[in-house]
Amino acid sequence: MRFFPHRRRFDDLSEQEILALAISSEEDDARIYRSYAERLRPDHPDTARVFDGMAEEEDGHRQALIAAHRIRFGEIIPLIRRDHVAGYYPRRPVWLMTNLSLDRIREEAAGMERDACRFYQEAAQRVTDAATRKLLGDLAVAEAGHEARAEDLAQTHLSPDVRAAEDRSAHRQFVLTWVQPGLAGLMDGSVSTLAPIFAVAFATQDTWTTFQVGLAASVGAGISMGFTEAASDDGALSGRGSPLKRGLSSGVMTAVGGLGHALPYLIPHFWTATILAWVIVFIELWAIAWIQNRYMETPFFRAALQVVLGGGLVLAAGVLIGSG
Repeated sequence: MRFFPHRRRFDDLSEQEILALAISSEEDDARIYRSYAERLRPDHPDTARVFDGMAEEEDGHRQALIAAHRIRFGEIIPLIRRDHVAGYYPRRPVWLMTNLSLDRIREEAAGMERDACRFYQEAAQRVTDAATRKLLGDLAVAEAGHEARAEDLAQTHLSPDVRAAEDRSAHRQFVLTWVQPGLAGLMDGSVSTLAPIFAVAFATQDTWTTFQVGLAASVGAGISMGFTEAASDDGALSGRGSPLKRGLSSGVMTAVGGLGHALPYLIPHFWTATILAWVIVFIELWAIAWIQNRYMETPFFRAALQVVLGGGLVLAAGVLIGSG
């Protein structure tokens, strides 16, 4: 309460306010489920129908709660929401849902029902009025039933084949939107910056100058790759997803790939910095090979040969040019 003076303690709520809080919570959860359904409907229509059914379940419980409030307290329902009460279980803001994966959305929905059930169970233990205790207990049972109902709906609409197909589609979209652009950026940043960084390093043997060149090359390449990826394809026909997400993934990973072997040159001693940079380059190249094998299904040894051999040639070119 010291940090959130505008929030009420749950222990200070009246029975009417507890009931009003339950009503507003059911309204919010129904909206969240409908948001999930609309988010998933274009690519995962069967899962969207599951969330449509769950939203209808929440509507039914909200109507029952309103009827109970009308009988006990009349027509005027106090305006109280979960963010008005300290310690009340949170909900993810709607604008953060757009980036959730299919599995993450399913986990969020299951968590919503568990949180609500636990809240009502704990709330029932804090009141002394028998009617209110019974009401909160009934709400806990209802929320537990929601989770069971969700499983029933999933079994109705999601056969194992449908679920597997949706999972494959979600994985493919993740690879196209995040992994593929990020991998291209990591490869470009890791490999293309090797020659200029090590050429400057061996030409000057000045660690600070080498770091500045590496920083400029990495940041510049990241900005260039990010804009190129975002502008090359709006995703409408290719289905590769948001150009903003792809550009962000490509740009950030390009910069990271270059900075990995530029940062060691913050160490003043030239050979210490250079040996550490070589170790990081080795790790970067093998990481690229692993990502290609893991997400792009490229045979590991072929990916390793391509990446390590190519990176080694670029590194050797930089060292030879700088030494000459």
